[in-house]
Amino acid sequence: MNEIDPLLKYREQHKHRLNYMPWLYWTLKPKNRVWAEAWQQEYQAYLMSMETVEIGVNCFISPLAHIFAEPGRKIIIGNDSFIAADCTLHGPIDIGNEVAINHHCILDGGKSGIKIHDQVRIAAYSHLYAFDHGMSLDQPVYQQAVTSKGIEIGKDVWIGAHVGIKDGIKIAQHAVVGMNSMVTKDIHEREIVAGNPARFVRYRD
Repeated sequence: MNEIDPLLKYREQHKHRLNYMPWLYWTLKPKNRVWAEAWQQEYQAYLMSMETVEIGVNCFISPLAHIFAEPGRKIIIGNDSFIAADCTLHGPIDIGNEVAINHHCILDGGKSGIKIHDQVRIAAYSHLYAFDHGMSLDQPVYQQAVTSKGIEIGKDVWIGAHVGIKDGIKIAQHAVVGMNSMVTKDIHEREIVAGNPARFVRYRD
C-alpha cells in the first residue's frame, strides 16, 4: 500500500484554502509561492486559451470559479486582482487592478457589461446582474425582451456579503454597501447605504 506524500497532501489542502481565501496568496512563504505561481500560471494560460479573457500580472483566479467569456463578451481582469471559488462570471466584464471578488459571487454583464474600477472589494454571495426582463402581462416573462443598461462600480467601493445590484446602477467611488442590501438606485461618492432597498445611512468620512 503506497502512502501519499505528506508534502503533496499539504499542498493540495493549501490549494483548497487559497481557492476560498485568495488573499493568502500574497502572503505565502517563498517556498510555497514557487509552486503556487506555477499552478496559477498554468491555469490562467488554459483559461485564456479557452475563453475570451485577459488576465493581468500577479492575479489569483480560482480553478473552482466558473468564467465564461465567449467572443463579444470579453472579460478583462486587472493586475493584482483575485476571483475566489464558486464565483460565476459571464462577460462582458471589465475588472480593474487590486479588485477582490470573494467566493460564490455572480456577475453577469448582460449586453452592456459590468465595469469595476480599481480597489473594489466584493464580499461573498453578492450578485450583480446587468440585464432585466420585461414584465407586462401580455406574455410570459421568459418570452419578453431582455434589456441591458450596464453596471458601474467606482474605485475603492466595498460591497458587503449577500448584496444584490440590479441593472443600470452606478456606485460612485469610496461608497460602502452594507451586508444583505439590495441596490436599486445609484449611490453617490462616499455614501454608506444599507437595507432592502438600500438607503443612505451616513457618509464614510
